[in-house]
Amino acid sequence: MGNVERCDKTLPLNEMMFYVRRDPALRARWQSDLEGLAREFGLSLPEYEAVRDQDVRRLHDLGVHQYYVPQILRLFYGAAANTNSHPALEAYKRAYPEESARGLALAERLEREGGLGGPPVAGPPMSKGR
Repeated sequence: MGNVERCDKTLPLNEMMFYVRRDPALRARWQSDLEGLAREFGLSLPEYEAVRDQDVRRLHDLGVHQYYVPQILRLFYGAAANTNSHPALEAYKRAYPEESARGLALAERLEREGGLGGPPVAGPPMSKGR
């Protein structure tokens, strides 16, 4: 079962993230009073601790929508300077070490081999009817 199927639409953290990402005042409170904000939205202790700890796997396991997990990490680390050593990516690496290692190994191999193995495709995209 993928993350979309595990999303708990009734989870208070999902509702909180819906509002926080749209409201600058709530984003400021995220930085200054995360615990109070979590209490105001009715987060359970496990939800609050997973957010506080930036624990990607626990967030997924709790039913946080897969779109909101990167949003949560951006609130802690920002969205600039995204590199393979960015703290947000490190959080995913900690949560999914085997998958991360395979993905990074593939990326390195493709880089050494010069990309996906062929020249870039030019021209307009093909329609389904062709």
